[in-house]
Amino acid sequence: MTKGARSFDSLAVHAGREDLTRLGVHAPPIDLSSTNPLPDSEAGGASYESMAGGGRPLAEGGAVYARLWNPTVARFESALAQLERTEDAVAFSSGMAAMTASVLAAKAERGGRHVVAVRPLYGGTDHLLASGLLDVEVTYCEPHQVADAVTAHTCLVVVETPANPTLELTDISAVVTAAAGRPVLVDNTFATPVLQQPALHGADLVLHSATKYLGGHGDVVGGVVAADAGWSAALRRVRAVTGALLHPLAGYLLHRGLATLPIRVRTQQETAAELADWLRFRPGVREVYYPGLDGNGAALLGRQMSGPGAMISIRLAGGHEHAMRVTDRVQLFTHAVSLGGVDSLIEHPAALTHRPVPEEARPGADILRLSIGLEGVEDLRADLDQALAAASTGGLVEAASSAAPGSGR
Repeated sequence: MTKGARSFDSLAVHAGREDLTRLGVHAPPIDLSSTNPLPDSEAGGASYESMAGGGRPLAEGGAVYARLWNPTVARFESALAQLERTEDAVAFSSGMAAMTASVLAAKAERGGRHVVAVRPLYGGTDHLLASGLLDVEVTYCEPHQVADAVTAHTCLVVVETPANPTLELTDISAVVTAAAGRPVLVDNTFATPVLQQPALHGADLVLHSATKYLGGHGDVVGGVVAADAGWSAALRRVRAVTGALLHPLAGYLLHRGLATLPIRVRTQQETAAELADWLRFRPGVREVYYPGLDGNGAALLGRQMSGPGAMISIRLAGGHEHAMRVTDRVQLFTHAVSLGGVDSLIEHPAALTHRPVPEEARPGADILRLSIGLEGVEDLRADLDQALAAASTGGLVEAASSAAPGSGR
């Protein structure tokens, strides 16, 4: 743990910066080197072999080549591991690259090719597992079916909690018990380590689409998996072979994002909770999906997840057309995929992020997903109010000149 840091908030600011005093700098440097000078062939070769095998560069041999190791990326990995309370972490060029590497590493380590996937999942993950590209057999199930779904050939159990996009909470400890020794991967993107640390509940691999809350500003793409030393070595071996290393500039931006992660998530959560409660009574809204609301996952709040988070999904009474009209009429919300940034986003999962998912498992066409940002709650409420009202009546939105300042459209 970072020397002198005790609280999560202090770790978020200082983790991964342990070498800065020795370097004589205050801000973490960005190392953009694609290759590095070798002291000699033997020392360089030994260091290369260490990194290609999932280890770290040897002091006498150096980092050799950026596909194997980068110090800027390594600082971000160290910081994230400390926040997730794991021994290590491995960063990738995207969240999907991180998921791909996790499945490949699990196959190599466990020797099986069967994956149990608890639905609902992010549409990209669901599609990747079903695509056949990773040569796995997949059993999709609900949380209570995991024990029956696992087999002697199961190499990985995949779960996302809160789930995307309907925000169900899954008991991680119960899934780990049901997995009976098979590795469990938890996608922690929606919760972040601010609200949930899956490794403390028995998860072997903790995955993030770092593009979302960890970066937090919509300007970087990356993925990361926090795990123990053994799993991290296996993941680095996959990364070395496949070339999915996170770019150093992205590593720098993600590391910088961690410093403000706690204050961003808690502020966004406070706004989301107020909006979710208000939306329950809004005409035209049939159902609101938000952890803890009307008993949704309430038993896990405080025990597994410290707060309900900043994602909301809503089911509209007017169905698909109503949902389409709302996304057309928002002014402050940006109609876009992704989530977790400082600005609020709205999207239609069935048409976009979950489009590749089979129809029987796809979110309803009447569902919209909201990612709540750092805008004022009054402004966000007013924007949703006018969009819902206009959409429900089929009325036209005022000309663009009447849009609120800072419009995301």
